[in-house]
Amino acid sequence: MRMYTYKGDNRLILGICLAVSTFWLFTMSMMVVTPVMNQTLALPMATLNMAVSMAALIAGVSIVVAGGIADAIGRVKMTKIGIVLSIVGCVCCALTTAETTSLLMIGRVLQGLSAALIMPSSLALINDYYEGAERQRALSFWSISSWGGGGIASFFGGAVASLLGWQWIFWLSIPVAIVALFLIQGTPESKVAVSEGKQRVDYVGLVIFVAGLVMLNLFITRGAEWGWTSLLTLTMAAGFVMLFFLFLLVEKRVSQPLIDLSLFKNTAYNGAAISNFMLNFCAVGAIFVMSSFVQESKGISSFHAGLLTMGYLVTTLIMIRVGERILKTKGPRLPMALGCFLTTIGIALPMLTFLPDVLYLVFTVIGFAVMGLGLGVSATPSTDTAVSGAPKDKVGVASGLYKMASSLGGSFGTAVSGAIYAAVLLVDPSAYTKAGFWGIFANVFIAFLALIIVLICVPKQAARAS
Repeated sequence: MRMYTYKGDNRLILGICLAVSTFWLFTMSMMVVTPVMNQTLALPMATLNMAVSMAALIAGVSIVVAGGIADAIGRVKMTKIGIVLSIVGCVCCALTTAETTSLLMIGRVLQGLSAALIMPSSLALINDYYEGAERQRALSFWSISSWGGGGIASFFGGAVASLLGWQWIFWLSIPVAIVALFLIQGTPESKVAVSEGKQRVDYVGLVIFVAGLVMLNLFITRGAEWGWTSLLTLTMAAGFVMLFFLFLLVEKRVSQPLIDLSLFKNTAYNGAAISNFMLNFCAVGAIFVMSSFVQESKGISSFHAGLLTMGYLVTTLIMIRVGERILKTKGPRLPMALGCFLTTIGIALPMLTFLPDVLYLVFTVIGFAVMGLGLGVSATPSTDTAVSGAPKDKVGVASGLYKMASSLGGSFGTAVSGAIYAAVLLVDPSAYTKAGFWGIFANVFIAFLALIIVLICVPKQAARAS
């Protein structure tokens, strides 16, 4: 039952969109500027890869818990805290020097926490303070801030790094965050009324989950540097496996688990969530490897590297509504399968690193535009499938897990693809063509697996929960 009489306006929509963009535009811009940062900081590529993936990793593991806490203490308050954390994180990143590289990791962690606080809280505010067509309009702007910000991030990051220096990516985020804070100021608080029982946070599950994913991330990003058979690398791998099974055991026994495992009894939900993870994995991973490859092997600036991906932004935004129309007439499987297929083909084109310079750049531009077609056409059908079959009392949890899959997919796409790229160069520092090929091939393989998952798990017509 709706408890709020306040009606949201354009000021609140703008404030929310600017808050969301502090992560998707500014924070994600770092994936294209690691070669430039390496010249300044002289860090091992594995360390920079981990810094890139850290923000999305922290956001992914924190988002479900953050949404629950926001319901209890207030969505406006949590959004504001998230914006402040974004500002502090940006300051840490911008002030990083070769002597203070720990600031970079601290800043990335804070940026990830910021995203975890802002995304579920801002969506809940839209749900509470807008109705009917106005809600749909507000959600569209929220999606554009997310999809559009992520799509333009590589171009924006490359342009700023080339013209002003990579630190300015973070300095420019601060005034945007301050304006967002100002626009949200004065919005009435929104929270869930406490009835029976108190919402409890599964802190044990959260700690195990975070520790396991950090161990997996370290195994992926640092394994080549440490040695794949070294004690430290094997300890990370064994620790992840042990914590994974411990997590499953704990989640089955607690009354309010961090991740509701019963949702995964729904085959369609599995198909949507897993394919969502995989598509985010391969999209971010492919952009990350391609950007590093063209800058390090072909002498292209970070600005022009970002420019190569602009077709991805345009085609993604165009195809979102197309996917929605296909969903209404043909069901979810067709647009989701088509999206995975187009994404696979699109990523396969920049994989052809052995092509002559000009021809390779042409193939890359076309490839990322085709990838955008695939991601755009599958976006709405995938989201609808994830939530439509969930019980009404678990739609929020299902949505949170689905969004978690997005963030973790991007994080591990960067980590795995970057690790493969760096591992090849570790053996032969001049083998850029081979490193780029295998780094991007991993993403082609994952996109193809997503297609198989969709064909197996997703029904032609989405099942609606009663």
